[in-house]
Amino acid sequence: MKRKAIALLSGGLDSTLAVKMMLDCGIEVVALNFTSPFCTCTGKNSGCKSEAVRVAEEYDIPIKVMHKGLDYLEIVRNPVHGHGKGVNPCIDCRIFLLKKAKEYMEEIGADFVFTGEVLGQRPMSQRRDTLRVIERESGLEGLLLRPLSARHFEPTIPEKEGWVDRSKLLDIEGRSRSIQMQLAEELDVKNYPCPAGGCLLTELSFVPKIKDVFDHAEELNLRDFRLLKTGRHFRIAPRSKAIMGRNEADNNLLEQFRQPGEAAVTWQDGNTPVVIITGVQDEKHYTLGARILLRYTKAEPGSHCRMELRLNDSRQEFTVCNDMGPAAVGKYLVA
Repeated sequence: MKRKAIALLSGGLDSTLAVKMMLDCGIEVVALNFTSPFCTCTGKNSGCKSEAVRVAEEYDIPIKVMHKGLDYLEIVRNPVHGHGKGVNPCIDCRIFLLKKAKEYMEEIGADFVFTGEVLGQRPMSQRRDTLRVIERESGLEGLLLRPLSARHFEPTIPEKEGWVDRSKLLDIEGRSRSIQMQLAEELDVKNYPCPAGGCLLTELSFVPKIKDVFDHAEELNLRDFRLLKTGRHFRIAPRSKAIMGRNEADNNLLEQFRQPGEAAVTWQDGNTPVVIITGVQDEKHYTLGARILLRYTKAEPGSHCRMELRLNDSRQEFTVCNDMGPAAVGKYLVA
């Protein structure tokens, strides 16, 4: 009887190798990919999701893409096992993903779950002790196989039952990926971008933006976190934020994400970023957003500038003074 397994497939090198190894062992593989607003390699036609889909298509295996939702944001805010150096809840994140994988495993009648994790590769979530915690708290004890490092651990049920030949599994350890790259050559695995993956929650420069949303949002929503990767963010009031594009691509994204009831402000007499106002807003917020915007234009200091306000289906003009220097603007800058 052919056994079926769920693969946590990011589209990076390690998870791709794990999929190839399990297929070579005669396992029927179903891939599961998770998307997050905090992934550093996301894009419309590139990034972890599209790479996972590409890998699944290349190996002719089904794939389910699952979005981390509001329940995941609560884990980021209050992780049981704490944060890393940033606001990264790596241990709780793995438990969350594997619980979802276990549910999917039971839903489709699969026999076990496997990942591309490597012992000692990541300092928080891939230590021997934390790997045991993750396996236990996810409810996958004995049913979680890590093919790249399996021989560092006690045999799992798939190995004990002979579903997977343990002699074909590996004992990779540590942060270097030289062995994986050599294995990729041997297994003819090619085109593996984002070999190490990446998460904005680990980046210290990103921490203030995350904490600002948690501190000021009345209700958490995924859009606010997706916007954190775009433009400059200014906290202009406890429940109001001005977000300004750094370039044309940012401007386009901000316009795309702008919701009904949110204003967009631009300078009428020159090339200009766009500022959108989110949260609570009224005339004083539009004025402050416009004054901050002018700091990043070529408008003459002290001059009165014509601004355009777009709100829902209306457009109106108003005038503000370009009177804010770097220090004044810096008081509102989140990151």
